[in-house]
Amino acid sequence: MTHTLSNPLHRLVCSLAIGLLTLFSAGATAEMPRLRLTANQVAIDAEVAYTNPDRMQGLMHRRMLPENRGMLFIFNQISLHGMWMMNTYIPLSVAFIDDQGVITNIEDMKPHTRDSHNASRPVRYALEMNLGWFRRHGITPGMRIEGLALAPQPQ
Repeated sequence: MTHTLSNPLHRLVCSLAIGLLTLFSAGATAEMPRLRLTANQVAIDAEVAYTNPDRMQGLMHRRMLPENRGMLFIFNQISLHGMWMMNTYIPLSVAFIDDQGVITNIEDMKPHTRDSHNASRPVRYALEMNLGWFRRHGITPGMRIEGLALAPQPQ
């Protein structure tokens, strides 16, 4: 048996279904704002997680992260923030960054773990990149991340 959309009721139901799918999927795939940062003269294309929902989602459920792309987490308060990797498929390195843009420490993180990776001093930011990215580019604690002044205020 085949169905046609010649029946007005079928057309209405199909149109409503497509509309609802579009509405719900648009919210689920909304992109975070992006910001160009630099570290040791290397450009970084950073998605910016500055709201609680974005910070909670982070890079969870992603299967890949392009080279030189990362996620900048902007926290409401300067504190000893920590990161973990539950539901995250990509091995990552995280740089914790103070309010002046200076990297305090860099930690490597394994996928699907609840291990806490913490800032060594109070920080405003965390920058997640592919595992080993900072090492490959000669970026170490004490170096500065440029471009943070253009970041949105945390919410």
